[in-house]
Amino acid sequence: MSDDVLIPDGGKWADVRRALLIVYSVALVWSIFVWGIPIDRLLVLTWMAVAFGLSTIGRPLADVKQTARDWFALVAVYIAYDYSRGMADQLGRPVNYTWLAKIDSFLFLGRNPNVVMQWHFYNPGDVKWYDVVGSIVYMTHFVLPVVPLALLRVRNRTAWLQYLRRFALTLYIAVACFVVFPAAPPWMSAKAGYTDPVARITGRGWWELNLKTISKTLDRGATVMNAVAAMPSLHSGCALLITLWVTRNLPWWKRAPFLLFPLVMAVTLVYFGEHYFVDAIAGWLLVLAAWHIAEWWERKKGLESPPSLFSRGSARQI
Repeated sequence: MSDDVLIPDGGKWADVRRALLIVYSVALVWSIFVWGIPIDRLLVLTWMAVAFGLSTIGRPLADVKQTARDWFALVAVYIAYDYSRGMADQLGRPVNYTWLAKIDSFLFLGRNPNVVMQWHFYNPGDVKWYDVVGSIVYMTHFVLPVVPLALLRVRNRTAWLQYLRRFALTLYIAVACFVVFPAAPPWMSAKAGYTDPVARITGRGWWELNLKTISKTLDRGATVMNAVAAMPSLHSGCALLITLWVTRNLPWWKRAPFLLFPLVMAVTLVYFGEHYFVDAIAGWLLVLAAWHIAEWWERKKGLESPPSLFSRGSARQI
């Protein structure tokens, strides 16, 4: 795929597209509150197709065809990802229940951070404010990394391709790790008796806000996700990816405050019993590797790249 940029045209069609995309956004938010965040792959791709389709209204036929090809490219990314995750489930490699807990124990001077955090902060009969904040932070994983896949394609195809490369590489490298090293999350290891008790408390904050439909997203996700895909943490990795992408035109020292988001995500995952802290570290390293691989490939092909991760930044908007 080339990095041709869709040049927006003015006039009434631009206003029509803008109005329809606003209606689309309102409908999506309403759907989330009524039925929960869409996790099912077909549903996600359907929402994407609608956004892509609206962005082509009034455009030349060549742009419509290019948009259709790009949507099918996105479908291919997700199909390949889902197929490879299924392969991870079917190979029958033994699940590791202890290594990650031992690494975390070493990092935290003999203490299990999942156990320690729940001991100090978790009260089964009382949902605290940080439980609510944590549930919101956790659920951003199902929204924020996907938003650029629709929004960037509507605005700037070059930037969309840049993001898609980094996003797809992150998924594929993670799946390779899941295949080679299937690992149980903390709550599962505790349930199997390998560690001290750790409860899975991820959705309790949504119930406190009376947003039960969003909480049920976790139940639907549990039926389609690989339960032993703990290492690396895609929640942590994608939190860093979206942070680096949003701040890509800032010098590194201005990016620093935004890095609190992936850190808060990691702390949330540990507290909720979803991941070990070493999983989060691995997720961050994974995204840095994916970004540099994409950057290297773009340089090799003579394509435009976002500013380097460690560059001084640029005022140029892409």
